[in-house]
Amino acid sequence: MPRLVVVSNRVAPITEGEPTAGGLAAGVLDALKQKGGIWFGWSGEITEGEASPVHLERTVGSITLYTLDLSRRDYDAFYRGFANGTLWPTLHYQVGHAQFDWAEFDGYRRVNVLFARALARLVRPDDMIWAHDYHLLCLAEALREAGLGNRMGLFLHTPFPAPAVFMTNPAHEALIRAMCGFDLLGFQTEDDRTAFADYVVRQAGGSASDDGVIGAFGRTVKTGVYPIGVHVDEVRHEAEAPAHQRYASRLHDSLSGRPLILSVDRLDYSKGLRPRFIAFERFLERYPHHHGAVVFMQIAPPSRGDIETYREIRRALEAEAGRINGRFAEVDWMPLRYLNRGFARSALMPLYAEAQVGLVTPLRDGMNLVAKEYVAAQNPDNPGVLVLSQFAGAARELDAALIVNPYDETGVAAALDRALAMPRGERIERHTAMLATMRRNSLDAWRDRFVADLS
Repeated sequence: MPRLVVVSNRVAPITEGEPTAGGLAAGVLDALKQKGGIWFGWSGEITEGEASPVHLERTVGSITLYTLDLSRRDYDAFYRGFANGTLWPTLHYQVGHAQFDWAEFDGYRRVNVLFARALARLVRPDDMIWAHDYHLLCLAEALREAGLGNRMGLFLHTPFPAPAVFMTNPAHEALIRAMCGFDLLGFQTEDDRTAFADYVVRQAGGSASDDGVIGAFGRTVKTGVYPIGVHVDEVRHEAEAPAHQRYASRLHDSLSGRPLILSVDRLDYSKGLRPRFIAFERFLERYPHHHGAVVFMQIAPPSRGDIETYREIRRALEAEAGRINGRFAEVDWMPLRYLNRGFARSALMPLYAEAQVGLVTPLRDGMNLVAKEYVAAQNPDNPGVLVLSQFAGAARELDAALIVNPYDETGVAAALDRALAMPRGERIERHTAMLATMRRNSLDAWRDRFVADLS
């Protein structure tokens, strides 16, 4: 029976019998448990010399985890440089944050080759290889050059931008050619898949058929849309579990009956955090009857702290939070609570359930599972309201949310006022519709459809 070989930038730490973090880890592990196989990626360790040999991390049931360390040179060029300094902003339409260096692109390809050579010693001829995300766009090309003829698929968790945006990256043609080394390319939304097909047809002289098959660079590649989901019932169970209530109980007591607007994001410019703070300020300006009667809490765990852009975001948000609170706070009311720290998944789900409004307004996002987790965590008899950016992939499915343009601070402010005033019957109707969609497009459905098409 063919095994599944999963390749990602990082490998989730897993222990037999213990739950894992959500999203990618949960979906991948379920697939590996069904078929047996390997999960391979970077260990997170940096060596001062050359990259390390492959480590056998551990075996958990039918799953074997392998990792390797990166050299400082490779980490700087591949991870800090091209992947997160060039690709990430470009894929999220933030080209003003993108910096390009051909040496860093060479480092990016070098690490993809490093992964491929390590995998070539582990993979059997009938294994299926499932690569994940923007770190590994060149992996299939490197594996083919190493002589592997296996079925290979890539799922892109980020958006894929319009051709004119992607072409701001000088290495755009080399990247598209490399991506066509895969047999299956999976995208979060039809917009993302169409953007890729448009590039192939208009810029690479390729072809695209109505069934998602494209031809380019002498290859035939299947493309598809696989919106990643969540385990709805598991999220609700985590939200209700008595053992997970410590932070939620403290939060509930501190609110003194005030409704809560909650946002949870990794600290990143693509998440639209500063415009969101400005929108909340606009909300307080335009709807003064909410003064003293509502609290907005932003949880933003630090991210990529060794990259200056991310340190600048942190400083800017701290300044904005202080300015807004200084303007509106009373002796017994702090309107904006900004927490620059992370919480365990088990602690977050009860916090979602506590919030009357989930505010999810990225400037661009592949999917955004926070939006789905917020909906799943709600009490179906008295649910909160999701305010969701039109530029999140989740907006294609969760159209019963209040959909907003994150660049329109006045519009976001109006949506917050509407959400807080929404009658219970409308809240239940909207929540029920979103929950039904999420059950159809569950994490299991995402995994099973991709693996079946790869097979």
